[in-house]
Amino acid sequence: MNIGILGLGLIGGSLGFDLRSQGHHILGVSRRESTCEKAVALGSVDQASVDLSLLATAEVVFICTPLALIVPQFEQLIPHLSLATVVTDVGSAKAPIVKAISPLWNNFIGGHPMAGRTDSGIEAAQRDLFVNKPYVLTPLTTTPTTAITIVEEIVRSLGANIYHCQPEQHDRAVSWISHLPVMVSSSLIAACLSETETDVLELAQKLASSGFRDTSRVGGGNPELGVMMARYNRQALLRSLQQYRHNLDELTNLIEQENWAVLESKLKLTQQARPDFVE
Repeated sequence: MNIGILGLGLIGGSLGFDLRSQGHHILGVSRRESTCEKAVALGSVDQASVDLSLLATAEVVFICTPLALIVPQFEQLIPHLSLATVVTDVGSAKAPIVKAISPLWNNFIGGHPMAGRTDSGIEAAQRDLFVNKPYVLTPLTTTPTTAITIVEEIVRSLGANIYHCQPEQHDRAVSWISHLPVMVSSSLIAACLSETETDVLELAQKLASSGFRDTSRVGGGNPELGVMMARYNRQALLRSLQQYRHNLDELTNLIEQENWAVLESKLKLTQQARPDFVE
């Protein structure tokens, strides 16, 4: 197939590697000429351009731009597409994207690969990024079956695990396990930086090991992505943050009261629950 990728960053570049290795002809579009040149040189795409007209022959288009650009970039892309072209995106918030694009394009299906790294850009793209990772699709009742089938087949060829849900369900779920952790991790780093004694702060930085590395990783990621998560999944994220604050207040009260028995029971509960999320 001729497959177009609009946005040649980590996700777009990684998609290009995998789909090109399967024999598809990959057409890439980026805002920067330098990114286009790198994508071709790295072997992520067959052709690349800053001109959206390159995607005119694409049978399927993946929109892999930052969240804020998905809708405006798609609106600019419309004049270049055949009505039969299947369009999907990879944004981490689905309800606002699906609501905006579905009325404009019959063959659209929202998507979100739950895969990534803290690094960004075409240089961070890698092969097999999606293997055994969740890939959420959010078709509507009006989405053509043919469009769903085509995107499913491509996603399955990446080695990803497909999940279907409503856009709003997706946004509530990822607010807990993706967007909230970014904010919590960021606040952890900020809290550490609030240490006013320079010697203590420097010692903490020297002593930081795997525990701090694990809990701070996503807070050290792309700031633009974090802002987009908050902006486009605002209500669900606020709900998650409020519940997190409630749980943090409970822990604070237990420690202030020196209620070690109840604290231990809560830590046992979270110990038992964690495998349901990560194993």
